Amino acid sequence: MSVSARRRTPRDQRRREYGQNLLADGGVVERLLPRLDLRADELVVDVGAGAGALTVPLALAGARVLAVERDPAMQRELRAAISRAGVAARVTVQPADLRRVRWPLMPYRVVANPPFGLTTALLSRLLDDPAGALRRADLLLQAEVARKRATQPPTSLHSAAWAPWWSFDLGERVDRRAFRPVPRVDAAWLTIRRRDPAVLPEWLAPGFADAIRPRWEAGANARRPRR
Repeated sequence: MSVSARRRTPRDQRRREYGQNLLADGGVVERLLPRLDLRADELVVDVGAGAGALTVPLALAGARVLAVERDPAMQRELRAAISRAGVAARVTVQPADLRRVRWPLMPYRVVANPPFGLTTALLSRLLDDPAGALRRADLLLQAEVARKRATQPPTSLHSAAWAPWWSFDLGERVDRRAFRPVPRVDAAWLTIRRRDPAVLPEWLAPGFADAIRPRWEAGANARRPRR
């Protein structure tokens, strides 16, 4: 058994089981909050809420928070943190997997440090249907993934398919040592905003990726260096 494995606590083991690297550096949150431009009583969804590193500060800042967490043990830690902070009236804990959670029907935004391995699944659920109520998302993702999504012009079919309805901005890079357990790579904030007005009508979104796929793949093939 390796030294690092011997040092892992049961809590660390659960985090790895659920694929979550939890934010443990409060300074990252302190720097984030002023950039969010939160309005009083704004509805914010924290996906992969963990022990409340984002949930509690968001509630203290005046937001109404829907905290989504699927690990039962972590849910207990989350509820305890919410109680200690005195923000139980502003937070709803929803035991759910982000791949199946029901998004609010009223306008909302997402502020989250989701499991890195579920990034694509989360983005697809949030962005594939621009007719939903999402207005903005601030996500702490693997740095390379955040950079790729923010690159203009888009460098992936997913990003190109979302671009008519959403804009992407790369934010602060976060050192990997800010997380527990420590991941192998750094992270970065990705801010996604709804375009107003959108480039295309919402009804074109279903099937849009399939519609542009042939041209996208032809362009990708043309860009590949010839041997």
